[in-house]
Parts: sequence; C-alpha cells; structure tokens
Amino acid sequence: MDHLFRQRRISVPKRTSELVALVAVSCTLFLFLHTRDLSTQLRRMQGKLNDDVTAFNHLTDRAATDRTEHAFASAQEYKEALEAIRRHTGAERSKPQRTLEAEPEESHQEIDQEYLDELLVPEPWELNNTARAGMELLFFNRVPKVGSQTFMELLRRLAIRNQFGFHRDAVQRVETIRLAPADQQVLVNLVAAHTPPSSFIKHVCYTNFTRFGYPSPIYVNVVRDPVERVISWYYYVRAPWYYVERKRAFPDLPLPDPAWLKKDFETCVLSGDRECRYIEGETHEGIGDHRRQTLFFCGHEPQCTPFNSVEALQRAKRVVEQQYAVVGVLEDMNSTLLALENYIPRFFSGALQLYWEGLNTFNRINRNSFKPPVSEAVKQIVRANFTREIEFYEFCKQRLHMQLRALRDPAITPPTTRTARRRRAQRIFRRP
Repeated sequence: MDHLFRQRRISVPKRTSELVALVAVSCTLFLFLHTRDLSTQLRRMQGKLNDDVTAFNHLTDRAATDRTEHAFASAQEYKEALEAIRRHTGAERSKPQRTLEAEPEESHQEIDQEYLDELLVPEPWELNNTARAGMELLFFNRVPKVGSQTFMELLRRLAIRNQFGFHRDAVQRVETIRLAPADQQVLVNLVAAHTPPSSFIKHVCYTNFTRFGYPSPIYVNVVRDPVERVISWYYYVRAPWYYVERKRAFPDLPLPDPAWLKKDFETCVLSGDRECRYIEGETHEGIGDHRRQTLFFCGHEPQCTPFNSVEALQRAKRVVEQQYAVVGVLEDMNSTLLALENYIPRFFSGALQLYWEGLNTFNRINRNSFKPPVSEAVKQIVRANFTREIEFYEFCKQRLHMQLRALRDPAITPPTTRTARRRRAQRIFRRP
C-alpha cells in the first residue's frame, strides 16, 4: 500500500504552475523595490541628521584646536553633547537610541521636520537656566562694546513696563573687572541686597554667588564678533567725547598723548605696535585690556587672564552652558530678543516690540562717528590671533540658535550656521 502511494503523482495544470511562479517573482520584485526605497530614505534621513548634529558641536568641552570651524559631529559626539545638557539640568529623558552612520553621498530631499526636532532638538526646559536661579534678580555683567549701553537702556524701559527694579553700578575712575575674593564678597552682598524682582548691571567677570552663601541670580550677557569688538574699543577710548565725559567725572585725570590719540588701527597692526599684536598667553591687566571677551564669562581665576588661551575658552563655555539663561549676539538682535522674551519673560516680556519701536533712539546710543573703516586684509591679520575668542563667539551663536529651535515655534527661523551652509555646498558640488 505504501508503495502505491509513493508511486502516485498529483498532476497540476501547466497554467496554475505558471501563475504560482509569476506570483513568487512578483513578490520578490516588490520586496526588492520596497527595500531599496526604504534604504534610500534612510540614507537621506541620516544625511539630514548629520547636518543638524552640527548645532551641538560647541555644547561640550573639546580638545584644543586653532580652527574656528569644525567638522561635523559624529554620532558619538552628538550623544555626548545631549547627555551633557541633560546632566547639567539634572534631568534625563528616556528616548530610543539611534545611531548615525557616515555622511551619505547625497542628501537633498526634505525630511519630516517634526521627526527631526523630536530626535535632535532638546526641550526648552533643558536649555533654560532661568528656572535654576535661586532669586528673582537679573544680573547683566555686560561685556564692553557689544551694544551693552543699548541693552541697558532697553532694560531700563522694560523695568518701567514690567515693574521690576533697575540698578547699575556707579561710574568708576578705574574700572576693575577681575576682583579679589574680598571684593567679590562685597559685590555679591550689594547685588543680593536689592529687593526682587530687580536687575543689576556692571562691567565685571562672572561671579559665583553660591561660593559666598547666596543663591544664584539670573545671568545674561551679549557677545560680538571679537575682531569688530576690539576695533570698536580701540577707537572708543580715543574718541574726543570719551575723555570729555571722564574729565567731567574725574577732573584730575591726565590727558593722553596726542600721538596716541591720532594713531589709527591699521597702522597700529601693520607696524607691529605692542598695543595691536594680541599675543597668545599674554596677560595685561587694567582698563586698556578689553581684548578677552571670554574673560567676562570665565571668571576671576588667574587661569582666565591669558589672552586666547585654551583653558579660558573651556571655562567660559562651561559657565555659559551651566549658568547663563541667555547669551545674546549683537549681530542678531531678533534672535537675541526672542530668546530673552521666551526664556526670561518676567523681565523681557515685550522686549522685541519695545526695541523696534525705539530703534532710532537705540541706534544713536554710544555711536562713535570717529571710527574709520578698517580693511578686510587687516582684520584677517588680527583674526589669526583671535582663534579661541572667535571659537567662543561661534559657540554662543550656536547655543542661542539651539535655544530658539527648542521652542519649536514655526514663526521662528534661526539662521543657518556657517558650517552647515558650507557642508551643503560641498554636497551640491559633488552631485553628478
């Protein structure tokens, strides 16, 4: 019987077998095409992600480098940057881990923005140090020649509008921005004595209030292109009205040498004058040394004083990341005021409207009509010695734009970073 069953064959019509074969081939082809499409979309998505990862390049301490522009962050660098932000806020968000591979050959198709934001951009509270302040007191330790007079006037008007105290330090004969510990204690006592909500404004380095037994205030500041800022300072201290004002305040002040007053910036740089050499590692105290923008964020420690140093750069970055609610950028007033309004609304509500309504008045504040133009060639010579000061400036811009992106407001479009624009251009030129 078994032998009979083994010998028996079931005949299948030829057309049925051909149909089965056709269905199998069709399924195989469909799966192949679908897999290829998914692979292409994944490569494009990874390319877009690698572009957006650039915004995190400056949010962690990096190894010393003389470059002002960096290559794209790797997946590991992005992961470390995001973890650093969440560590500093004392919070961890559970989110599935995704790995990013090397940059794809092409990445031209737009990816769903909501998905990218969810994947890459932190929540606003993760970048908001305002909530971590221990008292409702705004401390603007203003950097010179970054439009701080304009911001001070804006803050004075906002104090009336938003009903908070407005206080500024008195004009000093010799303004010292680095203080000894005893003088830091005096400053902390003075600032903390104001009834909240209040604001206090002073040219001074970042001061750690908790070190002296007081809660931290809400720190804000503004930065500017370091080379443009040092040129502005150079002519500011030579302006005729500058010495008229100081003579009125301090009649016994001696007048400067006329030859020094007449010396222009280009001649100073090209002749190798000591005032315009900007030597790395050099320390020069006093009212005349306003080259180091990082000094106002680094602090009062001796390690913060050498010009263009790696340690001062890294300390300044860390303080901005951990202690400052907002660090604005003079060249991008819209982004600066939007961030201030959204991250410190108690003090800056209505700041954008107030600024544009009084633009004519604000533009005339502290404007130096005696400053001549400086050639781009001379600026490039100076930039070569400002590498880490420039890196700090770029870091502050990246952080400001990341804060705006975190708001996820479709009406806010932060400027594309220079590094991202360069990378996209490289891909376009490589396109076959």
